[in-house]
Amino acid sequence: MTENKMLARFLRYVKINTRSDETSTTVPTTQSQVAFTAMLADEMREIGLENVHYLESNGYVIGTIPATTAKPVRKMGLIAHVDTADFNADGINPQIIENYDGNPIQLGTSGYALDAKDFPNLANYKGQTLITTDGTTLLGADDKAGIAEIMTAADFLIQHPEIEHGEIRVGFGPDEEIGTGADLFDVADFDVDFAYTIDGGPLGELEYETFNAASAVITIAGRNVHPGTAKNQMINALQLANDYHNQLPGSARPELTDGRQGFYHLASLTGSPETATLTYIIRDHDRTTFEQMKSDLLAIAEKMNATYDEDRVNVVLKDQYYNMAEVIEKDMSIVTLAETAMTNLGITPKIEPVRGGTDGSKISFMGIPTPNIFAGGENMHGRFEFVSVQTMEAAVATIIEIAKLNSYQAYD
Repeated sequence: MTENKMLARFLRYVKINTRSDETSTTVPTTQSQVAFTAMLADEMREIGLENVHYLESNGYVIGTIPATTAKPVRKMGLIAHVDTADFNADGINPQIIENYDGNPIQLGTSGYALDAKDFPNLANYKGQTLITTDGTTLLGADDKAGIAEIMTAADFLIQHPEIEHGEIRVGFGPDEEIGTGADLFDVADFDVDFAYTIDGGPLGELEYETFNAASAVITIAGRNVHPGTAKNQMINALQLANDYHNQLPGSARPELTDGRQGFYHLASLTGSPETATLTYIIRDHDRTTFEQMKSDLLAIAEKMNATYDEDRVNVVLKDQYYNMAEVIEKDMSIVTLAETAMTNLGITPKIEPVRGGTDGSKISFMGIPTPNIFAGGENMHGRFEFVSVQTMEAAVATIIEIAKLNSYQAYD
């Protein structure tokens, strides 16, 4: 019954376009996210969450699963994001593939297929029920799988008050995919001791280390003259951009790094001989290395500017988020709690650093330690996205088991 409810919720959620818009200045960035959270708020009330309310200041809908124990149990939060990534989300038409047999899955009539020779992770799902796209859109398992799992776990806990657990807050928020969703997160309103984002990938993922992240915008002022008479006069901004980029370590690129290795990612290069702009994202798990990487960008500009009679290379750096391990490692009990819950259910925890960030990265530094737990999505952000129903059901079971285990850890 739990699986049927969860699947029905998920299929209903993904058919609603909630794509975020990084060019928008509103919060949330799209009206479709506002409408979707309103729908979720109604559902939260229907299944019995209390104090359900929408925060216009940040676009979050919040609700409470009341405690079923009088013991002084730490208050726990569950968080998922409602927006989907920058890929077509109009007319999402999910396919249900029961008892996957390992053969290529045709994605509707699009001409695309999910094939294990291209996506070896499919080999992990033989015999399971998969939800795929029809090849024309993304699926939205990131993170509507997480929403369906939290909602289903909340429904189950409310329907089974004999299960002892402390107060649990649920939060569904916007704009995670464009990196701004947690900027205005209201810690005082959420009012928990710790939380989990349900926003990970395959079965068993448990993540408490993220990148440190920053962006860099380098603007270059050239001096354009007729190329026929340019000697000792032209300063070609595009050439300076190339010179700047070539002073970065060639091995520190996304396509050449993995694990805990950081990188500079040249995200865009635009311009003309008169002016040019490079944009980068900077990522590393180690804070000291991260700070040095930013310093190196400034040092390159300083060195180049020293060869001209005016500053022609300008660098603007903006920190985006930090490695939440700095916060969580001070008290690993919440990681141990999730790890124990998975082990109790026969799930092998996979604890690895995230080569990215989550809303939990920012929320952790706001005062609520927030690791990330698997939601089941694979090949996210595109037409080859899929999710296993069995993995989603395991996520629901994990949430419930965490709630149970947390009730055993009463404190004074």
